[in-house]
Amino acid sequence: MRASPQRLEALRRRLASIEDRAPSDAGRFTLGIDRLDSALGGGLLRGGLHEVYAEAGGDSPSAFGFAALLAERAGSRPVLWVSQDMVDHEAGGLYAPGLAEMGVDPRRLILVRARDPTSLLRAALEGARCPALAAVVIGVWGRPKVLDLTATRRLSLAAQVSRVSLLVVRAGAEPEPSAAETRWSVQSMPSVALEANAPGRPAFSVRLLRSRSGASPQAYFVEWDRATRSFVERPPLSGGVVPLSADRPAAAAAADVAVLRRAG
Repeated sequence: MRASPQRLEALRRRLASIEDRAPSDAGRFTLGIDRLDSALGGGLLRGGLHEVYAEAGGDSPSAFGFAALLAERAGSRPVLWVSQDMVDHEAGGLYAPGLAEMGVDPRRLILVRARDPTSLLRAALEGARCPALAAVVIGVWGRPKVLDLTATRRLSLAAQVSRVSLLVVRAGAEPEPSAAETRWSVQSMPSVALEANAPGRPAFSVRLLRSRSGASPQAYFVEWDRATRSFVERPPLSGGVVPLSADRPAAAAAADVAVLRRAG
């Protein structure tokens, strides 16, 4: 749905209709990697704001894929996915078959597309106040002025009350001051083929840039295991990691994170 005033009111009614469900569990949710969860003090804070940055322009699909999988780990309740039109134009729109391939049920998602950053924040704040949601994913392109430190504090305070986890994905931007509990930078990685040369698991190079829990900045090489719906750590590949193009032939891109699809 579009984030017009009429659509925003429709979003409020839809969120109100599911608010009789039990609120999210307090505490933290884990990623599934003991070393990383331990460094984070037991996992990511539920009801906190977490930022995910794309390392480079070509890594935007991986950044959104990583956020989608974090939302999957956050709980089984619905997920509100709010994004700017520019995100779909530059990085691609959500692709339901790709989500399903990773074990994420697309029917859990409530989608909102915003024409401008102000509409984006209004819709995101409505979601941040709804305790029936597991998470809100907020897709932002560039560095809109309205998404300043004050705005992220407002979002964070709402999430603390509702216990909804906020995942702000920033594409085409550099890290800047915010009220984020954690901040991540995500880069695409080539997957390792499985038996019989089957496509490998979605792979990411993620760097923890900041954590209020005191965890030291560190890089992790992780894969997503669909069977357990959790991340697993793997040894780094030798040599540098080259970002993978979203425009490669389908056979070459089979092992990429496929949650986004370009229009046109």
